[in-house]
Amino acid sequence: MVASGTRKSAAERRGEIIEIAIEHFALRGYNGTSTDVVAREAGISQPYLFRLFHTKRELFLACHEVMYARIAETFADAARDLPPEERMPAMAKAYSDLLADRTALLFQMQSYAASSEPEIQARVRERYADLVRQVAESTGAEPAQLWEFFASGMLLNVIAALNLEVLAPNEEWAACWVDPSTMLKDAQARLG
Repeated sequence: MVASGTRKSAAERRGEIIEIAIEHFALRGYNGTSTDVVAREAGISQPYLFRLFHTKRELFLACHEVMYARIAETFADAARDLPPEERMPAMAKAYSDLLADRTALLFQMQSYAASSEPEIQARVRERYADLVRQVAESTGAEPAQLWEFFASGMLLNVIAALNLEVLAPNEEWAACWVDPSTMLKDAQARLG
């Protein structure tokens, strides 16, 4: 018999599984990730994983919700208590700080890659639209400013994913991009 208080609730298990699955999806993508491997790493059976998440797609979408919430919360925290004109540069800086979490970055990129699945595409598109609306409502930015903000963010994603700062700092083609903080400052000046 299990002692009282030692068993984890389904919600606690779900949280643990999501964190493990995020790492696997980030490295191997949606199609390359095995739910059996995720279950084993979580110390549960695959059937139990499917009791908590009915399908691999549902697990992936739960992971995406967690990652989306982290970005949305980061933007909200960065903008809190600032005048509207200072919010977008603060959000840009906060986002660039998020890029240090390589797992989160790669999962975000894998979310876009998994958009060949219609249900995943719909959810990823919906959450991306939510972020655009959040930034627009918080900052009062015009469509062109929003375009530049999110375009700069995507370029920062690519720079971080390719690890240009570390792997290509002396390569001529990458010289203008190896210091994302410089690009970020330039973007902030244009947006601010």
